Amino acid sequence: MIKKLFLTALTIVLIFAFASCGKKDEGITDGTYTINVTLSGGSGKATIESPAKLVVSGDSMTATIVWSSSHYEYMEIDGVRYDRITPEGQSAFEIPVILDTDMAVKGCTTAMSEPKVIDYVLHFDSASMKAEN
Repeated sequence: MIKKLFLTALTIVLIFAFASCGKKDEGITDGTYTINVTLSGGSGKATIESPAKLVVSGDSMTATIVWSSSHYEYMEIDGVRYDRITPEGQSAFEIPVILDTDMAVKGCTTAMSEPKVIDYVLHFDSASMKAEN
């Protein structure tokens, strides 16, 4: 019984946490910004560009993530797949953002002998946001 209650409570917390994924925080106006983003997880070989481009429009926020590798084919967040937006060069993706929260993401790389999905964590620091001119 306690286990069932715990699992129910955990499910509710996760639903509320992911319901805000990519939604705009109060006080942030529509526009294009730069924002510092950190990457952790994986083998430590891949990196991402920081600051990243952040677009705020209506109730949503999306960031452009540019990897140090050209071998990433897709990213996945909360079961949703985001395909690469660059046909050549460094792999880039537009993904929804949650500010000031560790976001679990997956990246599929073909740099190894076969495609491999790797777990990462992204963190977008709202204190670093700067409007682009």
